[in-house]
Amino acid sequence: MKVHKQNKFWFYVKGYSQKNFPTKKLDRKIDDLYKKLSKKDLEDIEFRVDYYNKIDSPIKFERNGTKIKDLKKPKTPKSYYFDLYEYARYFDKNLLIDYSFGDINTILPIPIITKSRPIFGNNENNILLNLDKARHFVSVEDSISFENKKDLLIGRGGVYQQHRMNFYEKYFNNPLCDLGQINKNGGNPKWIKPKTSIAEHLKFKFILSLEGNDVATNLKWIMSSNSIAVTPPLKMETWFMEGTLKPNEHFICIDENYGNLEEKLHYYLKYPKEANEIIRNAGEYRAKFNNRNVENLISLLVLKKYFKQ
Repeated sequence: MKVHKQNKFWFYVKGYSQKNFPTKKLDRKIDDLYKKLSKKDLEDIEFRVDYYNKIDSPIKFERNGTKIKDLKKPKTPKSYYFDLYEYARYFDKNLLIDYSFGDINTILPIPIITKSRPIFGNNENNILLNLDKARHFVSVEDSISFENKKDLLIGRGGVYQQHRMNFYEKYFNNPLCDLGQINKNGGNPKWIKPKTSIAEHLKFKFILSLEGNDVATNLKWIMSSNSIAVTPPLKMETWFMEGTLKPNEHFICIDENYGNLEEKLHYYLKYPKEANEIIRNAGEYRAKFNNRNVENLISLLVLKKYFKQ
């Protein structure tokens, strides 16, 4: 089993040094990326650009943004600045850019670059870019087949939000679950257990993936594994386009009040063929984000559309 995640040290080295990298002209950079892609690679690029940036006509509003050149002086959280500047540096350094960093779970009043947004409602002002990607875009190579994993649901995470507390209150002592709270403050001290590695998670057939302040960080790596994510209906989305995921096709979907968890787990334990179909679908979906040239091109086109409108 291998876990693919960006080394934090080298991420920060790259982030601080990229302001000194020579930068190609925008159109040349875009043309170079197009040339590296196959026809199949290009098929859904337009769809994804329009999905992330839904603004399709010019909008006038008072601009209070930051000049692109000032992104070279990162504040906390630095990872967001680095991820934004990676693509913004190809544009005129005096252009203003509006951004809202952190866990954004509301619809913004004007078009703003952000990491996350609600799936439902008129969410076009939240223009998605792949921010904080070193933390969120983790994948695994899972050598354990679904059939050889434990017949249990594992869940480890911070239990601060009420909806997470509700789940733990309902299932902490359930024999089908191995749940643990990793935060010492908040939640319930009776739920506290040590952190568990991704490798240990992958010994279980089912992995709990509850949204937190915005999306569930672990959903992306679960979907690259031979285990299955278990979650109620999704409400938030990021660059991963969680809003396009289909319940019981890419993940096991339980009721909003969690009442049918046991029924769902028993069903997929009884019908492993259907469980493996979910695993296959999830793996194919997650793999769409692995082509670096595709991701770079889409990021540039999202920003190009933003500045145009």
